[in-house]
Amino acid sequence: MPFISKDWRSPGEQWVKTEEGWEKKKVLECSSDFFTEEMKDDRLQNKPCDVPTEIWMSKDKQEHLQLAESSRDTAIVQPHCHITRTSKEIAGFTGLSDALKRLDWRAAVRDRRRFNYICKLLHLLCSERPFSDLPGGVQRVLFKMVEEVAHQVRASQENTEVLRRLICQLDGLIECACWGRPLGSTQMWTRHLAVIRRINSIADSLTIRNPETSPRLDQLPEECIREILLRLVDHKDLESCRQSWPVMSRLCSEKRLWRELVEFHFTDDQVVALKNSGSLPADWQEAFHKLRKTYGLREDYAEMIKLCRHCRCLFWGGYGHPCIADDPDYRERYGEIADKSSSHVPIPPHTFLKFFSLRIY
Repeated sequence: MPFISKDWRSPGEQWVKTEEGWEKKKVLECSSDFFTEEMKDDRLQNKPCDVPTEIWMSKDKQEHLQLAESSRDTAIVQPHCHITRTSKEIAGFTGLSDALKRLDWRAAVRDRRRFNYICKLLHLLCSERPFSDLPGGVQRVLFKMVEEVAHQVRASQENTEVLRRLICQLDGLIECACWGRPLGSTQMWTRHLAVIRRINSIADSLTIRNPETSPRLDQLPEECIREILLRLVDHKDLESCRQSWPVMSRLCSEKRLWRELVEFHFTDDQVVALKNSGSLPADWQEAFHKLRKTYGLREDYAEMIKLCRHCRCLFWGGYGHPCIADDPDYRERYGEIADKSSSHVPIPPHTFLKFFSLRIY
């Protein structure tokens, strides 16, 4: 049986030196958005570089960059990542840092629909124990993502509590030291500490401005405020609203609010099973917390990463991906596919990390 993959005589991958370190060239070339922002900013604005432009970017890629600039407003960028596993026929493994770059994490942080998904992913990565087991490339991307989250929070004036939680987790990573310093490369942790200082500086300079629009939240009638509260899916947000002002406190005690929260997070079978056991309280708020401790909460995101069963590709659900099912040869061999969306499996953050063999506690 022929061995298709590269063996020890192969010249190997092509690498490019960037400001963040050495990166695989094929990863840098996977997204036109990366070309127009990352490479253009870092390479074409007279920044120091050890690799000449004509070496790391071919003539075709230069033309591709010019085309991407001219059609940025009309082109549809579809960030995606194919999952590769090492086998007898194929050598290679898709790393987490490569996957995050191919999925365009920088744009995901700036997108309000994908922001919570990325923050949950960062929360899980920061809770990885031991943190030193994460590859250096993953650690570098993680700190850059948290810094980008800090910039986004400061620009949008939203999700300040998410940023504070991530900063506390980063401070906890520093405290896990051995012989007076964190485990790992000294040079790498010097860069990490510099990023943490920049993140703390952004958080310290963060000031929440009063909205200039009217009416404000405290000027709305109770009916409007109730409708806003009914759309919250996190009980922690309700507890925070309860402590804000008296009207919120009274509305957060209504039975309807907690009943709909129970109906959103738990199935009828779960509610009936706990009721038949005799341990379900009559009060809806107490019932919610009992169900939460028993079954856990449903994860809800405006947009999630999905897995295509046809081409083993991860992609953002709102953008799609170039699927092998669109190829005429594939349709001729396997027949027409009536509904391709049925083969797209939602991937929660916990499941996403399992693709890269990470132990999350």
